[in-house]
Amino acid sequence: MLQRLTRRVSGTTLFMWLIGIAILAVVVYGTIATLASGKYGLKDWTDLTINGLALGGIYALIALGYTLVYGILRMINFAHGEVFMAGPMTAYFIITAFDESGFLNRQPILALLIVFLFAAAVSTTIAVLLERIAYRPLRRAPRLVPLITAIGASFFLQYTFRGLFGSGIKSYPLPDILQGDWTVGPITILKIRAVVIVAAIIMLVGLYIFVQRTKVGKAMQAVSEDKDTSALMGIDVDSVIVTTFVVGGALAGAAGVLYALMFRQVTFIMGFIPGLKAFTAAVLGGIGNVAGAALGGLFLGIAESVFPNLVLDGLGIPAPYQLRDALAFVLLVLVLIFRPSGILGERLAAKKA
Repeated sequence: MLQRLTRRVSGTTLFMWLIGIAILAVVVYGTIATLASGKYGLKDWTDLTINGLALGGIYALIALGYTLVYGILRMINFAHGEVFMAGPMTAYFIITAFDESGFLNRQPILALLIVFLFAAAVSTTIAVLLERIAYRPLRRAPRLVPLITAIGASFFLQYTFRGLFGSGIKSYPLPDILQGDWTVGPITILKIRAVVIVAAIIMLVGLYIFVQRTKVGKAMQAVSEDKDTSALMGIDVDSVIVTTFVVGGALAGAAGVLYALMFRQVTFIMGFIPGLKAFTAAVLGGIGNVAGAALGGLFLGIAESVFPNLVLDGLGIPAPYQLRDALAFVLLVLVLIFRPSGILGERLAAKKA
């Protein structure tokens, strides 16, 4: 019986490896064909890479919420996409009022700072309420129970915001100071993309320092390692868990405003696809690993921006950019086949959660 099971597992593993190698072969062929065609120049690849960095920075900020919660509670908070949506959706009314009054262009830095703080506060509040109402009572329950609860909370938040703010797409104002582009040598970059990249890097570095260098961050690492022992050592486990949701919620709210400014629109369902991709990024980097989530987000953003043109164009597929979402999940399959623990692995999860 054991030998049959071993053979079956080995056969499945071999089959998955063959699929992975076949996909890699197609990717290599498409890449060579695209580069040989000379259809895209250096400027095109530079623009795609910069766009990917901006998008990847947003994915990384959302992915950190997934990986922090997983590192502490060993659960996937599938309602985190709606936490990401709630901040910019609510802050829409503030930034619109600023735009109509002219304050957004007279004092753009102050206006945007208020919008970011308000969005982060809203997302943080919703994240903490989720932890207190939906997740804390189920902390000792089997893992499947909080997972189903998280999915239910996701739909609840989606349709709550739909009922409150309507189902239409709302146009997000952009201050004049962020319109247009900058030229640095041979590189031309849209101002909003540059701001998104810089803001994302600052927040990612800030979180890493917070987790690694502060007393609260060290307490988070200890709770991630062993909750019961941490409690015996005098650490308030509930407080640390709430702090984890506060940090993840604040980052998601800020990421939501960056996303809304870059794409100039918000809707009640805007968190669903970015949330799935951010979860994919967290798995790519190594779920539970802070540095891995950041790396996975940046990698996924660049891949999603560059790979459709780089790979699919060479295969003769029309409008390859429309398949960018499918390509993101193909990358996830490849990583899970060849490195199931993610790019950086899960080994550091407890130390960096």
